Amino acid sequence: MSGIYYEIMIISPLSIPGAAVVTFTPHGDDRGEFCRIFCLNELKEIHGNRRIVQINRSVTRQSGTVRGMHFQNPPCAEMKFFQCTRGRVFDVVVDIRKDSPSFLSWVGIELSPDIRKMVVIPEGCAHGFQAMTDDVEVLYFTTAFYAPDCEEGIRFDDPKIGIRWPLPVRGVSERDMQHPLLSDDEGNNR
Repeated sequence: MSGIYYEIMIISPLSIPGAAVVTFTPHGDDRGEFCRIFCLNELKEIHGNRRIVQINRSVTRQSGTVRGMHFQNPPCAEMKFFQCTRGRVFDVVVDIRKDSPSFLSWVGIELSPDIRKMVVIPEGCAHGFQAMTDDVEVLYFTTAFYAPDCEEGIRFDDPKIGIRWPLPVRGVSERDMQHPLLSDDEGNNR
């Protein structure tokens, strides 16, 4: 059958258990391109029986700006599917699950529309990103509703984690600056 094209999503696990990068396979012609950015059938291995309950959009005006590191505690812990739709970001996932073999480790991935990737952030991990260009736009799908009472964060510059941001950090919100540094016995056993 000529003209039929089946998109696929390539799922690549990251060093943090449950975290992954999903690569989109676009279909293009002289008009432009099309690709599927979320498909429950193709993502079932990661997504399981969870359901997407919220889709968020964030715009960041200045390069160097860091947003994060955010997470929600149970019973509102959430899985996120995060992608950059304009500009370029350095996306970071930090494992804060005490029982995880990658506890307090982090992974960073560059994302942009041209790279055609999405990061999957599992429950129990903190998440944030740095704008690598001006006027960045990101979308993220979540499996739990935003719950202010369950929301927490860790500092983007916590020395126990040691994230190496690619650009000098600027534009951090007052709220994100107030997140605590981890003490010697802290972490998250969510």
